[in-house]
Amino acid sequence: MSTRNHASLRGGLSDAVRLVARTVVYVLLGGSSLVTVVTVAGLLGPALALALYTPPVAAWWTVFTAVVVQGVPFLLLGALISAAIGAFVPERVFTRLLPRSQALAVPVAGAAGVVLPGCECASVPVAGSLMRRGVAPAAALAFLLSAPAINPVVLVATSLAFPGHPQMVVARFAASLGTAVAMGWLWARFGRSGWLRLPKAPSAGPGASRAGSFMAGIQHDFLHAGGFLVLGSAAAATFNITVPRSVLDVFTASVWVSVLLLAVLAVVLCVCSEADAFVAASLSQFGPVAQLAFMVVGPMVDLKLFALQAGTFGRPFAVRFSSATWVVAVVSSVLVGWWVL
Repeated sequence: MSTRNHASLRGGLSDAVRLVARTVVYVLLGGSSLVTVVTVAGLLGPALALALYTPPVAAWWTVFTAVVVQGVPFLLLGALISAAIGAFVPERVFTRLLPRSQALAVPVAGAAGVVLPGCECASVPVAGSLMRRGVAPAAALAFLLSAPAINPVVLVATSLAFPGHPQMVVARFAASLGTAVAMGWLWARFGRSGWLRLPKAPSAGPGASRAGSFMAGIQHDFLHAGGFLVLGSAAAATFNITVPRSVLDVFTASVWVSVLLLAVLAVVLCVCSEADAFVAASLSQFGPVAQLAFMVVGPMVDLKLFALQAGTFGRPFAVRFSSATWVVAVVSSVLVGWWVL
């Protein structure tokens, strides 16, 4: 082996070791920082609320902290996957895996959502990275909607929340995948490029290595999306403490009204998709179709997801896409629920 090959091999090994060491340091520092922030917030938040003699503030802080803590780990997962896609996966991989026709690429991308075990916080940066790598927006959006709703973690959680009712798992999978594919097709047919602001690739500086691009991608996606996660969580906490439960009980008498009510609640409560099945099961005063609508709408349209989409793809896109997704998700839930449940 020539001297040049030896030098190249040593350089590659050195870069790999530096990348692993840097990743471990970032994960340890980030994890330690997150634990410190959550601990301090958990101790000081209620103490501050009690010092102000305002129980609603304590309740708001509890809900806000719970939503943020649920979303941050999966947001970090999404940032890691997004950065890895942008730095290490060649564009030709996606062009080979997905059919050239958007009509065929959309269901393939929607079905691929089963491979990402995360919630909606993770799917937004991943979908943005896919678009940057040349994937058609319609296919990337189908993946964005399906990934948090049909992955194995969510389906297992649903089966545990509804023991003895496997039809609820089937209904959730069918309604969620149907909504994702339908929205992908609708965007391919009616979407306008002016509505969608394609996310820019994070820059690691001129002449940066793939490892540098990877770290720049993590920093960009996690910090950028994290701010909108906090904004959406604050809105969800505000709703939780301002709407009394007695008002919700009025709407349980009508099947159709209860479906619409839980579809709206899913938007404002911002429950992570890994936990929303247990929340839906606890709403036993509502019928199974309404519970299904809660689980289908939540991972696709909620306040924190709207904020993440607006920050990543632009507010005009988020308004149009979220509104249409909510309608399609409700209709899909009713149709599948009537057929399966």
